Amino acid sequence: MLWTLLSVVMVAVLAVGGITVYNQLNEDELPEGIPPRPAAIVADPQIKPVSPDAPTPSAAGVRKAIASSIKAPALGEFTGQISDPRTGEVLWSQSPDKPRVPASNAKVLTGAAALLGLPHDKRLTTKVVVGRSGQLILKGAGDPTLSAQPTGADTFYTDPGRIADLAAQIKKSGTDVSSVAVDTSLFSGPSMNKNWERADIAGGDITPIESLIVDGGRTKDPLDEFSPRTAEPAKVAGQALADALGVDFDDEVRADSAARVVASVKSAPLQTRVEDMLRFSDNVLAETLAIELSVARGGPASLSGGADAVRATLADAGFSIDGVTMDDSSGLSYDNRVSATILDTVMSAASGPESAESTTSSGAPGSGSGQGVSAKNRTLIRPLLDGLPIAAGTGTLADRFDPSSNPGAGWARAKTGTLTGVSSLTGIVQTVDGRVLSYALISGGTSPADARPALDAVVGDLRECGCR
Repeated sequence: MLWTLLSVVMVAVLAVGGITVYNQLNEDELPEGIPPRPAAIVADPQIKPVSPDAPTPSAAGVRKAIASSIKAPALGEFTGQISDPRTGEVLWSQSPDKPRVPASNAKVLTGAAALLGLPHDKRLTTKVVVGRSGQLILKGAGDPTLSAQPTGADTFYTDPGRIADLAAQIKKSGTDVSSVAVDTSLFSGPSMNKNWERADIAGGDITPIESLIVDGGRTKDPLDEFSPRTAEPAKVAGQALADALGVDFDDEVRADSAARVVASVKSAPLQTRVEDMLRFSDNVLAETLAIELSVARGGPASLSGGADAVRATLADAGFSIDGVTMDDSSGLSYDNRVSATILDTVMSAASGPESAESTTSSGAPGSGSGQGVSAKNRTLIRPLLDGLPIAAGTGTLADRFDPSSNPGAGWARAKTGTLTGVSSLTGIVQTVDGRVLSYALISGGTSPADARPALDAVVGDLRECGCR
């Protein structure tokens, strides 16, 4: 014990002595031969636009760059398309018009349609109105980002309305409250697509699509993307408000259209909600965005109405929807059919300049990928790019594109898609020459665990490719 104590004391003395010498060397002039301390590095973060003078890639260059990676057995049945958004030229394709199960790449179409058909600053307002005998009614507005998280606590979605704020407004109003009920009459039709698995509710993929949902239906952990969901989202929301007010929860009722509003909260703007949907591949948000679009077009507030609205809105905007079947708006259904052509065309239009050079693959004037879409519509869907996950950085790409082996890390953005036997990837990548390329890649018949790295490798090849 004595030796141990002496050792500790000696270490302490040496440490103090070292600090003293270090401080003296910093305070006094350094001995001759020791270089001066370098100047502190000053961070200067900035967004630099892609140079318009970046070398133009060639189809032959792209084919050469990806020749090896597209032969990977893990890709199974593989179709795809790669384009130059600046010119609209299709640089590579493989059975691009073949309708495929897109998985969550269907959300690229849902997001584009929402941005085309709805004001980007549109917010949804969830209200509490007065019922009979002291009953308050929480009216669903179709906003699944509404949160039951306490004031100041983190939320899964960006800047949502909160149940806590509704409760605070009610208490401040001095309204006598006996109970809370919910009104879900805004939405119509089935709350679950016939092709969705009920097991996916507990599995964390979906919740019944009702007009009143809190935290996307997540139950166990509202901050966990893969948290189990509830089978009764509206009742969970109503119970949350009842608990906040210290009263009983009744059940579902239909509020009078002229009922007095005692509290209300707003969602984040549409553009933010679209970006959240893409970044985390949120199925619930995708379905409610599509229903919101359908209502804006004068259609039904239903799942089928939402899917129809997505397809119709894209067609109205100048996109060819030949072969596109939208059974749902999230990509959960195996009955969806989407080609690589339409996915790449949307991505090329979103990432190309407002006045794109219009050439075909032969170099002659024409309508290449994304070129049949007006400058106005290309600008409207530009926010798609902000919502795309960053390779090895954010959202559903956070754990893909290993930086130690894939040069696309940090340089690619893409919407992922995964179902059993289906893997898809649609996005953009900046090449080493500073040229942005768009791509849509669909793999089928193999394990996603094997197919995803193989898809990432194709995009990594594009990153390193000057492709001239």
